[in-house]
Amino acid sequence: MKWMWTWGGESFGYRIDDDLWTYQGAYVGRFRGDEIYGQDGRYLGELRGDDRLIHCTSKENWLSTQSPSPGRRGSYARYASYAGYAMLAGFTDFPKADQFK
Repeated sequence: MKWMWTWGGESFGYRIDDDLWTYQGAYVGRFRGDEIYGQDGRYLGELRGDDRLIHCTSKENWLSTQSPSPGRRGSYARYASYAGYAMLAGFTDFPKADQFK
């Protein structure tokens, strides 16, 4: 299990193998390399560095194969947030964990 934070520094959840989960145990999507695609196959964002999630605006319409939800997992206590990084041109912060239920 590898914990993840948004580019802005908010604790998001964790990665197990190629699956991304919120800290509340909601399934988010699947990694395809460094990119993350939701259950409906839409691009959600990507991994930068070792543990930061960010969204590239030029990839908003990208699609991949769908990844059906494997269900829910147990929730975990949320890790502390870190200082965020300066936003990169052409990017926005990854969606907040609360958007995935």
